[in-house]
Amino acid sequence: MDFLSIRVITADVARLVAFYEKATGVPAVWSTEDFAELRTPHATLAIAATRTVPLFAPGSSRPADNHSVILEFLVDDVDRAYERLSGRVPASDFVNEPTTMPWGNRSLLFRDPDGNLVNFFTPVTAAARAKFAR
Repeated sequence: MDFLSIRVITADVARLVAFYEKATGVPAVWSTEDFAELRTPHATLAIAATRTVPLFAPGSSRPADNHSVILEFLVDDVDRAYERLSGRVPASDFVNEPTTMPWGNRSLLFRDPDGNLVNFFTPVTAAARAKFAR
């Protein structure tokens, strides 16, 4: 098995795609107006419209209703990412400023336009750097 992607359902695909393109610097690849992907070397963030939900199971997903998942992105320098995002993400959407966590990552937690939690992180301890070495 290989974990490839996570899909976020939204009522406004263009808005959410534009947000993630600006936040990550990764351009989206559009399949239809209802589906786009931001592909990185190790995983893909898929963004799909509510109109796609009935293709799987009607009513099985609701946009802007996530209370348990955090989308995580490994970045080279979380403090620099915070500076760059400060002009693009409303101050009220930042959950915290860059903070060093007990497990060795320096993390920045914020919300996307649908309220989903996003974590940009940089490993800062030797153990964390080894874990994410490429």
